[in-house]
Amino acid sequence: MPDFDATDNLLRQLRPAVTTDTPPSAALSADALLHQALRPILKLLNLRLLQLVADFARDYRLPLLSAAPADQARLLDELLRRNQRLQHTAVGMATALLTAPEYEYYRHHRAEVNRRLLELLRQRVATQVPAVVALAAEAAA
Repeated sequence: MPDFDATDNLLRQLRPAVTTDTPPSAALSADALLHQALRPILKLLNLRLLQLVADFARDYRLPLLSAAPADQARLLDELLRRNQRLQHTAVGMATALLTAPEYEYYRHHRAEVNRRLLELLRQRVATQVPAVVALAAEAAA
């Protein structure tokens, strides 16, 4: 049997600190997973996730460079809401960094955790639209 404890400790050490109003709890719940794991993981993967969204925007030929800022935000939000491949890839990137107990919780509450994770991702992208557009332009050059 693999040594999950050593791997889990390494995964936790990778995560950046994220301030939260929610106190750490021993019992794993959707809120605890959100604040203790998903938010730090998304912060850690921020640039990769923005690159992923930019790549999908380029692959699907979204007119980000010629669109007004409000339209850029709308186009990216629609992409994140509708593109199943993008959603599955982003979820896979994030869940790969869950510890064994977190992943066990995820397996039993997949729909709820995916919904929360994708909402966090949409919020992150919405606050960083210029960065996604710049990455898309960089990749197109």
